[in-house]
Amino acid sequence: MTDEITLTGLAAYGYHGVFAHERREGQTFLVDATLRVDTRRASASDDVADTVNYGELADAIVAIVEGEPVDLIETLADRIARAALRDDRVTQVAVTVHKPDAPISHRFADVSVTARRTREDV
Repeated sequence: MTDEITLTGLAAYGYHGVFAHERREGQTFLVDATLRVDTRRASASDDVADTVNYGELADAIVAIVEGEPVDLIETLADRIARAALRDDRVTQVAVTVHKPDAPISHRFADVSVTARRTREDV
């Protein structure tokens, strides 16, 4: 199976980071998620009930980012990946959490962490 559902650049405001000012002031995080899903049933039925609803996926991701603070975006990516795998139709997931306003004293375009998980990992 090679079907994928991808959500790219989902923005949510969270209070994650190791520094007190990150926890106090917060910042925007961007999330990309690619789910391995067999979409043949949904393709045949043309019914959203037969696939992963990416609107519901977005809601779940935003709730995690806006939820309980963590120190590391590695932890955040893992939590999102595990949430995506709660849907039995998802066999693998890759989640990238971007922290474009990371506290780095040099000019940079982005910092991100990608977590790849399979059903067997959870």
